Amino acid sequence: MQTTKLNSKSILPLTCSRSGTCCFGKAVMLNPWELFRFSKEKKVIAREFRDLYTDFGGIRLTFNGKIDEKRQQACSQYIDNVGCSVHLGRPLACRLYPLGRQIQFDKAHYIYEGNSFPCLTDCAEVLELPKLSVGEYIKGQGADPFEKAQDEYLIIMQNIADIAFELLLDSGLAESGDTKTLTAWRIIGNELPEVLEARIGKDWIDSLMLPTITEDAENPVIFAKKHNELLLVKAQEQFGSLQTMQELHEASVLMIAVALHLSRGLGADTKGIAEHWLETAKNHGVKE
Repeated sequence: MQTTKLNSKSILPLTCSRSGTCCFGKAVMLNPWELFRFSKEKKVIAREFRDLYTDFGGIRLTFNGKIDEKRQQACSQYIDNVGCSVHLGRPLACRLYPLGRQIQFDKAHYIYEGNSFPCLTDCAEVLELPKLSVGEYIKGQGADPFEKAQDEYLIIMQNIADIAFELLLDSGLAESGDTKTLTAWRIIGNELPEVLEARIGKDWIDSLMLPTITEDAENPVIFAKKHNELLLVKAQEQFGSLQTMQELHEASVLMIAVALHLSRGLGADTKGIAEHWLETAKNHGVKE
């Protein structure tokens, strides 16, 4: 399927459908700040929102609502004839729809798949609406703080992976002739999200998706930076005194699993990222 890139000056009939077409049959991924924002708008604690309305430990919204004529289920937050019940807290994926956002060389590109603009088929009523530039549409959707959160969590994803690299490269594990760690990394890169969630375990899933942050939590950059600090402290406390090669192996595998689980919540190419990290490790002399 062809992917079309757009710049902010592209003129297209961009709008959200009032009929809620975009609320059916989608995979809406979440980062931890988006989970927090959703829970705040729902007026419940983040843990309750995660446990009731998300899949895989909080990285994807549950779609278990009304079934449409295409046999697609609605988002758990969709109310028939009303729309999204937590519209002000909706995540970046919903704010950008039907566009996707791709980061290349530190620059954001907006894209959609196919030869024609999706809304022209799914939401025919947009033909009667004024046309907006991509930049105007994104501004109107209030996407800026959500894009900042996404970018910060991409940095955190790499920071978590760096811990895995340190455990492998700086501990003597790789020099010991270890080959099973990279083999495990490769397996993890191809695991289903429910398998990866189980591999990571409740403790690290909670730390990843439910950080205890109250002060300045509305600011996505501050929230993410505080979350990063919490994760680094947790890793240091848990892995700072490891001694055996088996312990180092297990810790490195766990950190790669956490990083890749977060990558999936960010809507990133999890398999591609895993392959990139594998090649990076090999370039540093690690064997598989």
